[in-house]
Amino acid sequence: MPTELPYAADAEDSLSYDELEVLRIQYQKELNQAHVTIQTKFNYAWGLVKSPLHEHQIEGVRLLQDIYRAEPTRRRECLYYLALGHYKLGNYEEAKRFNTLLMEKEPTNLQAQSLGQLIDKKVATEGYVGMALAGGAAAVGAILLAGLIRRATRK
Repeated sequence: MPTELPYAADAEDSLSYDELEVLRIQYQKELNQAHVTIQTKFNYAWGLVKSPLHEHQIEGVRLLQDIYRAEPTRRRECLYYLALGHYKLGNYEEAKRFNTLLMEKEPTNLQAQSLGQLIDKKVATEGYVGMALAGGAAAVGAILLAGLIRRATRK
């Protein structure tokens, strides 16, 4: 099995403003009529998650979570985009949790496999950055402590 799976393109691709606007208008129209279909809500949430704007991604994840909770028959559809949304928001543990749930249901899902690799890379990268920051802070602390000790012994 190759290590680079090209299927999680959703992690980088965005909808155009016009494409998202079509989904928003349909959602608002149904909202104003006091009956939003699950499909319209899902489509709008999907578009928001694919947006490059952080606020849109947050709203998309919120809408997908609503669908996930309220519509058990649509949970599988929501899992990938919940994982993707959390990934794009930098919530890697949540992304991993939703992606793992999807992989348990569909172990051969190439999108989920690819997204799982992206999540793992980000978690590892952030772990390395965190270790480097902690190491740097420890070094600065040691230098300051050595300076204080040297100053105290001179007196």
